[in-house]
Amino acid sequence: MESTLHQFDRILARCREIFLQKQQDYGTSWRIFRPSSLTDQLFIKAKRLRSIEEKGTQQVDDPLEDEYMGLINYSILAIIQLRLPPETPLHLDTETVARYYDEEVSKTRSLLAKKNHDYGEVWRELRLSSITDLILAKLLRIRQIEANAGETTISEGPIENYRDIINYAVFALILLQEQTAT
Repeated sequence: MESTLHQFDRILARCREIFLQKQQDYGTSWRIFRPSSLTDQLFIKAKRLRSIEEKGTQQVDDPLEDEYMGLINYSILAIIQLRLPPETPLHLDTETVARYYDEEVSKTRSLLAKKNHDYGEVWRELRLSSITDLILAKLLRIRQIEANAGETTISEGPIENYRDIINYAVFALILLQEQTAT
């Protein structure tokens, strides 16, 4: 079986490819989004996944994998937005954006490795619906943090929650790929 980190690398390479293609098409139009708007975009994607899981069917033929990759890329965009100083120009060149993207992927990969060590890959035993629920819970937490002007008293901030969403989406993609391989 392929290691989780290799699977992460493969999935994130595909997500990066899509991200950079969209960068070519749209530039940095995503920079206009406030963090709360990016959170809402993520919420829409996660709610669609849950709706399809509950109904057992879908009418729009977009593959579920696309939604999970969208969750990954939008989460990375949200982290980049939160990290950029307010005076950062709206338009950024592709090389700069790719560097920011890669930095966030590297940090998220490191988090996955640490948590996977401590939790012993228990995520492989989860149902896909549970992963979707975990993503939705993280998004509700982020929305509450945003309602509190970004402040927390004891909990992790939004960036850490976005990183968890990325890793949960990776887990979901791995599980989907392994289901179709058997």
